[in-house]
Amino acid sequence: MATAQTQPVLPLYDGPVPNSKPSKVREVVEKQAGGSIRISNVTEPTLTVFRPAQPNGTAVIICPGGGYARLAMDHEGYDVARRLNDWGITAFVLKYRLPNAESQTDKSVVPLLDAQQALRLVRQRSQEYGLNPARIGLMGFSAGGHLAATAGTAHRVVPGNPVGALSAISAVPDFLMLLYPVVSFSDSLAHLGSRTNLLGEHPTAAQIQLYSADAQVTARTPPVFLVHAQDDAVVEVQNSLRFYETCLYHHVPVEMHLYPKGGHGFGMHNATTKDEWMDRLRNWLVAGCAKAVPPR
Repeated sequence: MATAQTQPVLPLYDGPVPNSKPSKVREVVEKQAGGSIRISNVTEPTLTVFRPAQPNGTAVIICPGGGYARLAMDHEGYDVARRLNDWGITAFVLKYRLPNAESQTDKSVVPLLDAQQALRLVRQRSQEYGLNPARIGLMGFSAGGHLAATAGTAHRVVPGNPVGALSAISAVPDFLMLLYPVVSFSDSLAHLGSRTNLLGEHPTAAQIQLYSADAQVTARTPPVFLVHAQDDAVVEVQNSLRFYETCLYHHVPVEMHLYPKGGHGFGMHNATTKDEWMDRLRNWLVAGCAKAVPPR
């Protein structure tokens, strides 16, 4: 599987990385069978830029999954970015910091801080990349879906948010794409690995409520596209169902595609069906998100 070694990489922060502290933590890059890449212990967050030959003004920031313990950079990042490029969408793969109390002053807010910074940075540089700053979407897989959903429903300042000119730029995505996402941190639905990695072994009721994205949906939440498999044994499909129902309740435009089979972590291709959810996504973008890609 190809990597993104030739793509430009932007540091997420100009200067010291906020909410960090000195430590011996060093980034680990693992090459899996077939050449795919997993990254853990991220201390320097970045955006890898994928520019299409003919940009149409829309951008998508991609948050790979990995249970807030690692990042599946290829099949939930680089590969998806290249497909989006085929549609004229400029894609940015976010290498966000994973929760780590050894290297961070408050690990619970660090992934969200990085996602919000990515949204501000892409909007700030929208003219450079030929983008419409009102057509910046956020896509997330699994725990990356939790991060994207949190960024799409969080209207709050977290420790380490920028000051000055960058702080005036919106950190809310214009549309959300959530693939087999972790949504709820409630005891009945939570992917406990993701919850523990982010909030620790004994989160408070207030923390669980705050980081359950379904509990934070309002009428201000941007349009949502959901994909999940009913036989997902890692992140229960009820996560997507609950988010869908909550969006309906608040009159948020939402589209959901459920597959009987597929399990968890299938990336762009669910091998159990000939239906391609990426095709459904393209149709949704054309029809529902300010004509984010040109019609066929």
